[in-house]
Amino acid sequence: MGSHGTYAFSKPNHASVRLLAGLGAEGDVHAGETIRHQFRMTYEPDLPNLRQGHLMREELFDELTARGYAVAAGELGENITTRDVDPLGLPSGSLLRLGDQAVVEVTGLRNPCAKINDFRQGLLKEVFALDPVSGTFTFRSGITAVVRRAGTVRPYDAAEVELPPLPHRP
Repeated sequence: MGSHGTYAFSKPNHASVRLLAGLGAEGDVHAGETIRHQFRMTYEPDLPNLRQGHLMREELFDELTARGYAVAAGELGENITTRDVDPLGLPSGSLLRLGDQAVVEVTGLRNPCAKINDFRQGLLKEVFALDPVSGTFTFRSGITAVVRRAGTVRPYDAAEVELPPLPHRP
């Protein structure tokens, strides 16, 4: 779990992260009501911040390590990692209850950028790929979310999923 007060690719791990409703992870440079993405802020500064938090499944790190890419929690810029809950399979609008109080709402897939290759050469193709036959993209670099209810999240806290009403939006 992590947050970082300056723009950096990786985030340091902490014993807990405090999520602030409508803002994001306390102390994180991406927290705020409006867009905090360094590039998009320059031309869309007043849009709502739909990337207040970034979540990834911890199992991805195991898979990447098996493929020769040593990656640990926080190194790909995520605020929270999950185990036994696959955020990538959740439709937009899903609620994740984290720990005793915090609730985040899934807003979409994280669109990985070329900085992933700066971190580990060749890693981008492991987390983002285009299938040449079907033309579909595979995103494995996590999801974005907004914080709906504040709370502190600690390692091994429970994560409960509440799906939105049908029809689901991927």
